[in-house]
Amino acid sequence: MDNLISGLTLFFEPLSIMTLIIGIVLGVVIGAIPGLSTVMAIAIALPFTFSLPPVPAIMLLVGVYKGGMYGGSISAILINTPGTPAASCTMLDGYPLACKGNGKKALNAALYASIFGDMLANFALILSAAWLAKFALDFGAPEIFTLVVFSLTIVASVAGKSMIKGLLAAVLGLLMATIGTDLIVGTQRFSFDYTPLRSGLSLVPVLIGLFAIPEVVRSYYENSEDNNIKSTMGTAGLRLRELFVYWKTLLRGSFIGILLGIIPGLGATPAAFMSYGEARRKAKNPEEFGKGNVEGVVAAEVGNSSVGSATMIPLLALGIPGDLITAVMLGAFMIHGLQPGPLLFQDNINVIYALFIGLLVGSITLLIVGKSLMPILARVVNVPKRILLPSVLIFCIYGSYAINNSMTDIAVMLIMGIVGLVMLKLDYPRAPLLIAFVLGPLLENNFRQALLVSQGDFSIFLSSGICLFFWALSVISIVGTLLGRRKVEKAQLT
Repeated sequence: MDNLISGLTLFFEPLSIMTLIIGIVLGVVIGAIPGLSTVMAIAIALPFTFSLPPVPAIMLLVGVYKGGMYGGSISAILINTPGTPAASCTMLDGYPLACKGNGKKALNAALYASIFGDMLANFALILSAAWLAKFALDFGAPEIFTLVVFSLTIVASVAGKSMIKGLLAAVLGLLMATIGTDLIVGTQRFSFDYTPLRSGLSLVPVLIGLFAIPEVVRSYYENSEDNNIKSTMGTAGLRLRELFVYWKTLLRGSFIGILLGIIPGLGATPAAFMSYGEARRKAKNPEEFGKGNVEGVVAAEVGNSSVGSATMIPLLALGIPGDLITAVMLGAFMIHGLQPGPLLFQDNINVIYALFIGLLVGSITLLIVGKSLMPILARVVNVPKRILLPSVLIFCIYGSYAINNSMTDIAVMLIMGIVGLVMLKLDYPRAPLLIAFVLGPLLENNFRQALLVSQGDFSIFLSSGICLFFWALSVISIVGTLLGRRKVEKAQLT
């Protein structure tokens, strides 16, 4: 009880509430602007958390995450351009609704469905994270190694059209993770006697360079700067009680989102499309989907929004980021001296309680912010690029430099920007690279620690039921992906 009261005290400090609200507003606005993804918003916000106490810092990132998940649907509905990848499914029915003069109804449906899915995912996190953390205390080096292998297998197999390209991107991320000091024996690797590289590559410059810089460059060369796209908001809204006509879709989509969110690496985009696909398959009139069906918007948004808090289950319980955004949050926790995983529930349970309360309050705050900003949201998507792009670039440079006050980090950002542009041009997925870069040290260190314990005996990776379970999941993931791709190829041929 004392820990709960301590958590309440930590959250209800004015600074924590203020950063949560600012984060939600920032996430909604940035998510609504095409090309400015939630990942980039998190990366830009991260440097501003360095001088904040742990709870307000985490609340800022949580707010950006929540706001961005909804914000991406705004441009998808109003101008047929998803603000985030996960909102690309919302576009299928949202934009046709707006063309019929029901843009306001589509935005309301997206907002309410987002909050519903987010709230259910919050409760799933609160009810399961502590149990999973207790279970995770049985994890040793071999168990963590097999878990990370499973995570990397899923990331490589679902990110992008080509599994081979996904694997190559993940391999590149693993190689980048080896730069710096070997934590086992203390030797230098790929640092070339250059002192700033001895600590390895920082996460934020890699993230900003990989995702933000390519979007800035690509947007600069697009010829659509002065396009004035008039949104058709209409006057007909959607009452909250009307949403529950689709209660089966809401529950089904939330379950899908939570399940895929718990599995590291999947993310919101596949959850949105899976929820949408199931809603269409179960519908009485599936032919109405894609032509302006409110249920299609509900299915897509409840699927992608329920992933948000669910991705924090493996982050908090196991220390494994569930997606790109929680990978950044992992860095934020560590910057503030908090190591996500089982020991976090033992040593900093008051911070966990504050986070749980913040997640619940954040969902309600998103409803208020979303409704308040709705009259001006259509204008946000038309910010002139001559103002937008230089501002984003300045934030990118600041965010990279603020990590270590090092020009080397700016150079890393620019180099990774070139890498990101090349990957974008060659259609290589960038998500596996970043996830592999984050998980690389965890993979290598636990692999080597396990071999040290077993004196080089590789059978240690088959020595427990947990290891066998994750090996089985890895095989199922690979085989399932291969079979799924084969079915798609056969369907395309026919």
